[in-house]
Amino acid sequence: MRITPYGASRTVTGSAHLLEGAGARVLLDCGMYQGEKEEKNLEPFGFDPRSLDAVLVTHAHLDHVGRLPRLFREGYRGPVYATRATLLLMEVILEDALKVTEEAFFEEKDLKELYAHLRPLEYKEPLRVRGLELQLWNAGHLPGSGFVVAEGEGRRFVFSGDLGNRQKVVLPDPELPPQADLVLSEGTYGDRPHRSFQATVEEFLEILDRTLSRGGKVYIPTFAVERAQEILFHLFENQDRLVRAPIYLDSPMANRVSALYPRLLPYLSLEVQAYFRKGVNPFEPRGLRHVESAEESKRLNRAEGPMVVLAGSGMLSGGRILHHLKHGLSDPKNAVVFVGYQPRGGLGERIIRKEPVRILGEVLEVRAEVHTLGGFSGHAGQDELLDWLKDQPRVLLVHGEEEKLLKLGQLLALRGQEVALGEWGTKEEV
Repeated sequence: MRITPYGASRTVTGSAHLLEGAGARVLLDCGMYQGEKEEKNLEPFGFDPRSLDAVLVTHAHLDHVGRLPRLFREGYRGPVYATRATLLLMEVILEDALKVTEEAFFEEKDLKELYAHLRPLEYKEPLRVRGLELQLWNAGHLPGSGFVVAEGEGRRFVFSGDLGNRQKVVLPDPELPPQADLVLSEGTYGDRPHRSFQATVEEFLEILDRTLSRGGKVYIPTFAVERAQEILFHLFENQDRLVRAPIYLDSPMANRVSALYPRLLPYLSLEVQAYFRKGVNPFEPRGLRHVESAEESKRLNRAEGPMVVLAGSGMLSGGRILHHLKHGLSDPKNAVVFVGYQPRGGLGERIIRKEPVRILGEVLEVRAEVHTLGGFSGHAGQDELLDWLKDQPRVLLVHGEEEKLLKLGQLLALRGQEVALGEWGTKEEV
C-alpha cells in the first residue's frame, strides 16, 4: 500500500489523501482549503478523479468534504462512503458553501451528482474495494466522525481524520486504533495539551455572568456544526446559574444542524441520549431564540443588552458575526469569546491582540473584552494525540501548522517512533 497527501500538508485545511494498494485507488476525504490558502481550491487535484475506485469521508467539516462536488465536476462517478450522520451534516454544509462560493468551485448540478453517489457506511462495517478492506472507527470529533482502518497486501494502515477532544461531554470519546504499519495522523494541537475542560466551562460561565450583569452583549463566533451545539449544551446545563438573558442562535446553518441532532442520537454521548430519553432537548437552553432572517439579525444590533449572540462564521471569514462585531466591538460593556481555532493572520487573531481592525469597510478600536477559550476545541490536544499514537511504530503527520507538527514529531521521536511530515504529492510506502 501507498499513501499520498494531496492537501492538509503543513496546514490545517484541504484534507485529501490517496490510498493505493491491492489494485485499488481510494481517496480519503476531499476537503476545501480555507483562509489565506483558498486559491488552492482552483488548482489541480494532483491525480485524475476518474481513476478513483471510491472515496471514503471521515467527517462532514468543509475542510474534509468541500471539494467533493468539484471531484464530480471533473469526471468522478464512483461511490462516496460515510456514516449516516456525516451524510446528513454534509448536505447542510455543502449547500451553505455553494451560496458562499457563488459557483467558483462547484455548481448545483455537481452537488446533485454527488448526492446520487452517496453510500452509508457504519462504524466497523467492512468495505471491500478490490483487494482493500476498509472500516470507519469512532473518532469522537463530530457526530458520525470516523478514522480509517485499511488492510491489504498484508499491511495495515490507519488515517486519523480529525480526532475529538476526550474531555468534552456531547460526543463519545475517540476509540483507540489497532497497531498499524503506518498511521497518517492529524496534529492540529501537536504543540500543547488543552486546558482542563471543567476549568474552561467555569471561565466561560464567569465571563457570561460578568458581561450580562452589566447589560453587555456576549458575541460568540461559532462553527455551525458541533461547536454551536456544544455551547448551547453548556448554557442549558448551567442555565440556573446565569443571569437571565435572551440567547440568539443567529445562523440559519447552525439552526438546520441543531434541528438534525435529535436524529443523530446513536452518534452522541450517553449523557446526551439520557436527556432525550426523558423528553428533554439539552440543546435548547432557556431563552433560546433561533434567528433566521437577515432583518431579524440586524435588529439585534439596535437592541439593548444583555444578550448572548452565537453567529458564524467561526473563523470570522464572513457571515453575520461580522455585522455584530462592527456594531459592538468598540463598546467596553461587551465581550467577544472565541471558542474555536483562529487562523494565523486572520481577523480573529488581530482582535485577540486588540489591534484596530477593519470590518465591513469600517476601522474599529477593540474596546470590548476579548477571551480565547481553547479548551472548547473539538480536536485532541497534544497529550491525547500522544496517547492515541502510543503503540504505532511509524507516523506520518498532516493537518497542522508546521511548527506544531514538528513539536509533536519531536515527542514521538523521543519515544523511539519513526516520524515524518507529509508532503503534498509525495508517496509514502505503508
